[in-house]
Amino acid sequence: MDYFNYSRRQTSVVYVGATPMGGANPIRLQSMTNTSTMDTDACVEQAKRIIEAGGEYVRLTTQGIREAENLKNINIALRSQGFDTPLIADVHFNPKVADVAALYAEKVRINPGNYVDSPRTFKQLEYTDEEYAQEIEKIRERFVPFLNICKENHTAIRIGVNHGSLSDRIMSRYGDTPEGMVESCMEFLRICVQENFMNVVISIKASNTVIMVKTVRLLVQRMDEEGMAFPLHLGVTEAGDGEDGRIKSALGIGALLADGLGDTIRVSLSEAPEMEIPVARKLVDYVMRHENHPYTPGVEAPEFCYTNPARRHTVAVRNVGGNHVPVVISARLTDNMEVDGQFKPDYIYCGLSMPKERHADTDYIVDAAVWDGSEGTWPAFNTEQLIGLHHCNAAMKFLFVTYMGLNDEVLACLELHPEVVVVAQSNHPNRLGEFRGIAHQMMNEGLHNPLVFFQFYQEKETEDLQIKAAADMGALIFDGFCDGILLYNHGKDIADMKVDETAFGILQAGRVRTSKTEYISCPGCGRTMYNLESTIARIKKATSHMKGLKIGIMGCIVNGPGEMADADYGYVGAGRGKISLYKKKECVEKNIPEEQAVEKLIALIKTDNPNL
Repeated sequence: MDYFNYSRRQTSVVYVGATPMGGANPIRLQSMTNTSTMDTDACVEQAKRIIEAGGEYVRLTTQGIREAENLKNINIALRSQGFDTPLIADVHFNPKVADVAALYAEKVRINPGNYVDSPRTFKQLEYTDEEYAQEIEKIRERFVPFLNICKENHTAIRIGVNHGSLSDRIMSRYGDTPEGMVESCMEFLRICVQENFMNVVISIKASNTVIMVKTVRLLVQRMDEEGMAFPLHLGVTEAGDGEDGRIKSALGIGALLADGLGDTIRVSLSEAPEMEIPVARKLVDYVMRHENHPYTPGVEAPEFCYTNPARRHTVAVRNVGGNHVPVVISARLTDNMEVDGQFKPDYIYCGLSMPKERHADTDYIVDAAVWDGSEGTWPAFNTEQLIGLHHCNAAMKFLFVTYMGLNDEVLACLELHPEVVVVAQSNHPNRLGEFRGIAHQMMNEGLHNPLVFFQFYQEKETEDLQIKAAADMGALIFDGFCDGILLYNHGKDIADMKVDETAFGILQAGRVRTSKTEYISCPGCGRTMYNLESTIARIKKATSHMKGLKIGIMGCIVNGPGEMADADYGYVGAGRGKISLYKKKECVEKNIPEEQAVEKLIALIKTDNPNL
């Protein structure tokens, strides 16, 4: 892979009804209904809303045989109204359901974690090599007949691995790891290849963006090693709603799209399904601007590992770099220095004027030409001011530099001045390539100066800023290069404090800095037995001040306990009108009436955390 120049991964074509994916086809957009699959009219109307919003595939939960059979009626109703958008059946736990769904849907999603293996128990089990091989044979015996049905009916399949539903068998051998997720997928893919069934799409998802990105990168490497080129479905599960859901999805999905990976995406928001499509459209369109960009002559650092990256080694300059969390620098080029207490930037960059109004607990960065050495202020230089930088006695200095400006003179200056924080900037159509080029060149030169990324935009809508900035920062965070972010939106359309909040949100979504409560909430589907959106709103209202706490809000148990593995508390649908509460993976109270469950969750949290 060329880390500095965009090209889309070449994949095989998968035929999903009248809308193929992979190969040279566009990146397809999809969503999933949250209506009961037994309610034909409701499913049809919601599917139409998804399609009219731009959705190219519509997925429906298929819990049982009755739901699988009713896909026929839903399909007929949509076709009779002039819609030919393919339908996808989402199957868990029961392979017989998949057999029936393959007759009436254009694609069937199965989950390797529960297709044949028993539901996950979180118990530590041991398998001998012989027992493990026997379990694989059981999968083959059940899976091959399903593939034959799909062959006969020209039905595509998706092998959809979820971090939250790995089987106990996989857990016993690989643990809760990216390697385990990849092997869970590869077991099924190898059978597909042996049976010459190639109409296969793959997804590997997690609510943790770090795990999701790392696992997909590893999967692609493993497929390349085994001569496979199956297309990828990308998504971040349980991303949440509002700005959190948008930033988290754009960060994870965008990081992979930017490397040419991905043939269809689903942005999972805890909102109406049709709301997912415009977000997905913006994300894909933005990343695809990287196509046919001018060449970036980057050189990969030998110690960089794409599938298992470590944070780049840097020397701490005050609180930037080293083992410190990435900093947020806010650009304020007017007199407005108002900040939000929860999302207060570590530094404020003021450009060519010293700040008239200063916060006692905030440091300021000003251009070297006007810096007067005042306490709590630090000079910023450009590459034309290296002599001035050399003679400046400030304990911390900032140097704005482009990739093409990182010449021998600049590199020598950085070697002499470890107290310099590099601020990378780029106007390149594929700025990720140039930013990676700077990081890799510094590694190749043995330089340990901290690295901050200056991301510049001119957006009028907050959502557009969130999507674009998250997509641009994703790979840089996951590569381990980010010691800070300077996020600037030119103009007055988006408030400075909202830009700061977006920067903090990006770092939290990348799991490198926590600034608020984190919610791991699913988008809901036909399995959800309570009002997900209103419940999320009530829980957020009561807990949003609890910085650092992770709360899972899940519609059902398919991925619930697993995706909440690193959440502190969980709220999971257990049946119609019934909720179960979790602490970590442990269910502490079952089948609570829905009308009492939110209050019981909050009481549980407050009992354990009286100071929150």
